[in-house]
Parts: sequence; C-alpha cells; structure tokens
Amino acid sequence: MTPTGPTLAPAPGPHHGPGTGANAAPGFPGIFDPWQVHARDSAFIRARDGYLTTIRHDPDPPEYFAASDFHPGAYDRWLDHIWPAAGCTHPIRLGGQIHRIDPATGEILTTTPTSAMPDGVIYKACGNRRTSACPSCAETYRRDAFQLLRAGLVGGKGIPGHVSGHPAVFATFTAPSFGPVHTRPVRAHACASKAHCTCKPEPCHARRDTDTCPHGRKLACFTRHRRDDPRLGQPICPDCYDYAAAVVWNNSTGELWRRTKQAIERRLNQLARHRGLAYGVRVSHGKAAEYQVRGAVHFHVLLRLDGLDELDPARLLLPPPGITVADLEDATRHAAVTISYPTPPHPASPPGWLIAWGTELDVRVITMRGTGTVTDLMVASYLAKYSTKGTEVTGHTSARLTPATIELHADATGTHAERLIHACWKLGAHPDYRSLQRWAHMLGFGGHFLTKGRHYSVTFAALCAARITYRRTQDPGPEHGPIRVADHADEETTLILGHLTYAGTGWKTTGDALLASTAADQARKRHQAGNEELTGQYDTTTGRQAA
Repeated sequence: MTPTGPTLAPAPGPHHGPGTGANAAPGFPGIFDPWQVHARDSAFIRARDGYLTTIRHDPDPPEYFAASDFHPGAYDRWLDHIWPAAGCTHPIRLGGQIHRIDPATGEILTTTPTSAMPDGVIYKACGNRRTSACPSCAETYRRDAFQLLRAGLVGGKGIPGHVSGHPAVFATFTAPSFGPVHTRPVRAHACASKAHCTCKPEPCHARRDTDTCPHGRKLACFTRHRRDDPRLGQPICPDCYDYAAAVVWNNSTGELWRRTKQAIERRLNQLARHRGLAYGVRVSHGKAAEYQVRGAVHFHVLLRLDGLDELDPARLLLPPPGITVADLEDATRHAAVTISYPTPPHPASPPGWLIAWGTELDVRVITMRGTGTVTDLMVASYLAKYSTKGTEVTGHTSARLTPATIELHADATGTHAERLIHACWKLGAHPDYRSLQRWAHMLGFGGHFLTKGRHYSVTFAALCAARITYRRTQDPGPEHGPIRVADHADEETTLILGHLTYAGTGWKTTGDALLASTAADQARKRHQAGNEELTGQYDTTTGRQAA
C-alpha cells in the first residue's frame, strides 16, 4: 500500500501517552478477529473508537463493541505501539519476550511478553531502501544518505569542519555503447529542470544514408521523441544489440570502479612526489548508481581530496597546498579514459569482454559556499535521491529470480528487459559468471546503490544509532526543550534483551495499514513543510541558501 494523503484522523480525542496496550489489562475481552469484521469497517471503527473490537455472538446478526467502551485510550496506545513501523508497507512482526536486565548483576528485573502488547506482536519497519517497495522506509534511507553525503563535504556528524576546504569534484561515469538505442538529444537545455525538460529535442538518429542493419532494419530514426515515449532506451535493432556485453559490463562495474579510484590516487601521488610535497594525498568518495533507460548502470561520484599521513592513515588531513582541484579533475578524466580490463574467458566470448567506461564523462567542481552551478547541497540531494531507486526506469521490477520463476521474466525474443535477463541467466551458467544468475533481477548489477570510502564520512549505523537514541530520550509533545547528554549522564542504565522470533510480514488488516500509513503520512508532510520553509530562507547579506 502506498501512502498518499491523509484520509482518516490518526489520533481522535486526547492523547494518553505510551502504554502497554489495552489488551494487557486483566479481564479485558477477546481481541479483534480480522476474519469476523471487514477490514474497511475495522478501519473506521479503530479511527473512531479504538484499536480493538469485541463481538457478541448471541444475537443474529452479531453486535460489535468498540474497545473504547472498555478502555478509552485503546486507539492511542495502539498507535504508540506501532509508531516505529507506521508508514511501512511491509512491517516485520516479531513475537517473544523482552527482558530488562541489571547490567551490574545480570539479574532479570522484569519480563514482558509480546502477547501482552497490542496485536500480540512488535512491529519493525522493513528498512527497504527502494521507493517502489516501501516509500516510508526509503524516505528514511534517503534522509540518512543525504546527511552522510553532505557531512563528508561540509563537516558535522563527527566529521571535522575543515573538510569544507578540501577540493572536491562531482563526476558521472557512463557505460559504453552496446548498440544504437532511441534517444532524446537536446543540444542546449533552456528549461529549469532536466528531469522535466520541455525543450525541443533533435531527431533521434538522423542520417544522410538509409542503410539497414544485417537484419533489415533501418539504422536511421528522424523522430523527435517525447519524454514519455516508450521507445526511449529501446534498441533500434534488438537483434544487433550486444546483450551479453551489456549484462557483463553491469556485473563488472564494481571492479572497474576500484581500479579507477586506484588510478586517480596513483596519478595524484605521482604529482605530489614530482612537486616535492611533504606528504601524499588520498581520494575519499561517495558514489550512487543509477540505471539508464537502456538498462545500463552509470555512476554519480563525489570525489574529495584529502591529505594522507602514512603513520596514521585514519587521520583526516587537509591536502598539501601543491595539489589543486584542477589536478583532481585532470586525474579523474585521465583514469576514465585509460582504465580497462578483460573478464575471464567464456564460451560466448573466448577472449572475454573488455570492461571500460563510456565516452560520455562529466566532471564538475563542487563549491561549498552555496553558490555556483554545483553546490554541496545540490550534490548530496542528487545522490541521496538516486540511492532509493532501482530498475523501475527499465520497465522491470521483480524479486530475486530462481529456476522456477525465470521463465516469467526472461525471453530471448521478448522486450528489451526480458532479453537482458535472458542473457544474465544464460551466461551465468558458466562457473566464472555465476553472479549473473544471482543478480539477473537487477540486470546483472550486484553492487550497492550507495557506497562511500572508509574515511569519507560517518556510517549509516552511526546515524541509525543516533536516531534511536533521540527517539528514546525525546520528551513527548511539540513543546520540549533541548536534549543534553549531561542531563542523563548520571542515570542508571538498564540492559534490554529481547528473545524474539519471526511472526509474519505485513499489517494484520487493511484497516491497520490505512491508519498507520495515514498517521505517518501526516508526520512526513509536517517534516517536509518544515524543510521547505528552511530551504526557502536565504541569507540576505551573502545571498546563500540556508542549509
């Protein structure tokens, strides 16, 4: 279920605060049976009266009683209980026991079974990063990615502030051509956003001759394609398109990037030694992968230049004065055109395939002053956005494929995506190319969509831990003061240990999903409105946008 806009009041009546749940009270009637009440009716009953419904079977038809008749705060307590997973499309349900333990003695202070909680389980968000799978969890991932990427440019989150003075560039590495495809070329963009371009495009593939390919198809296309034209990204001749090379290239991009970064650092350190600088340099990166419509992956990479202390490699230093951002840009371009390597032999290609970057390379200098064509805020937002996407742009989405499901998605004479998947499965039968079958649902690409260098920035785990700590220590209500670590330094700590097992996936009823998503959607809209208010504020003296 995809949350859109609020449709039900998420919190009717006064809020009663967190609790153990109404069904934990002694003598409380039996809990709601989803098979006895229609999900739609359940949604409105929960929104109006509470999160549980009891049924009297004596009369015909049966009578329904809202849980608020027995416990006025039933719905509010249910909402507090499911709030960590509210908005998640496929939450994980966990059952078992939670123990509170004294860390000094190991004594179990209390034990709380999940059967004493609302719905008898604990809800945990699925954590899926893809917007198409779970918009709520993907939004959390996107925000974390933005903070991680921007901290590596301007500091914060444990990263020293002097990184804002390090030279940095934003580069886009693309795939080579595997055959002509339908495109929408625009010589010069006059529109405000390329994502919603309204400029008049050039003809797709204009040619003076009218030659045909070996399969009898014309190689020219004089169509000026619209942005929503389904032919965009499709091969002009599918039979001429090199599907084998395309999926092998997708599968090999991780090794290609590793070699490229090594070449960049090697060239910069050669310059440092040639210029007699006191110490060497290191390149730290943040990288996001994006699928093109043709099914090939390309990388958006943020490259930051650091100094390197060989005695203490973990130390983050300013680069030596003799290395500039122009040197970083030159090293990036040099590596992109010189690095290549062959894959292992395969019966379909005995010499293997040559893996190299395409000819389209874009390298731009990043400014940290909030002005210019490419700023730190723009780059971090751009990479974070693409970290939540997958293969949707190619027209294919599926879970991992197996021998039982491959025939549903692979076809040697089918659509462009089906041919790519067929190539993955066929080539993956070779022992050296097994990963192609494992990642056939991703068109061969098996890497992470967002990666970073070890010394670039804070980790996702640190951001997640900080968010958990904040939520557990924040005061309820909108009017709360700042949280200070010193205020809680002397508090006794209690170890919480959970013995939980998997109980299922998803909400118990459609009504539950509707109510949880509605409440989470309102919270997201308030957060979004606050962000828009902040980003709309400008420093009138410097003309820079507020962070």
